[in-house]
Amino acid sequence: MRRLLLVSNSTSHGSGYLDHFAGRLHGFLAGVARVLFVPFALYDRDGYAAKARERLARLGFEVDSLHAAADPRRAVAEAEAIFIGGGNTFRLLRELYAGDLLAPIRERVDAGAPYVGTSAGTNVACPTARTTNDMPIVEPPSLAALGLVPFQINPHFADADPASTHQGETREQRIAEYLEESPGPVVALRESALLRVEGGEIELLGPTGGVLFARGEDPEPLAPGERLDYLLGG
Repeated sequence: MRRLLLVSNSTSHGSGYLDHFAGRLHGFLAGVARVLFVPFALYDRDGYAAKARERLARLGFEVDSLHAAADPRRAVAEAEAIFIGGGNTFRLLRELYAGDLLAPIRERVDAGAPYVGTSAGTNVACPTARTTNDMPIVEPPSLAALGLVPFQINPHFADADPASTHQGETREQRIAEYLEESPGPVVALRESALLRVEGGEIELLGPTGGVLFARGEDPEPLAPGERLDYLLGG
């Protein structure tokens, strides 16, 4: 049974790193002693790992960083839990391909290891990275990702401001462009929103909610606490 905590963002305005979902994270990882952190989405992997190690220590978890593992594939295979942090999705995906880590991560999650993703870590839990907001600063071999859920997610979703004079595309327009090429669906998560996936159940958590986009349909508002189990049908 796959157990996933897929978070829009790791830091919310007015709070510190992981603070806005720390209680949920602690409960989700109950029974875990050590977490394998994947810092590949940022350039400074040592600094990122240290930041995650300090914050998770305050929640009672020890942290190993995948970038420091002598045998990364073995580290994944033996992980109690996996946490992929945010940053640039393209850089993250390139490094997962370079280490041949996509299949081992998927296999470990399928074997029961809890998976936590924030931002880019949430993007790569989808079938592809095509609904990320990031610039393609590097070129991974493919945009195919872990496929831990059968739908796309757009983290950091921002609703259009009717009073804005900005003439560029809104986030909704960019998702509409995606749907012109792919059937969807796309779950857009506002800041501080997250999805908890437990086997055949999905619950939208956090205070802000989101929006469901699908080809040929009007955007559907998603309220905090809403169940989205039907999305697991693909």
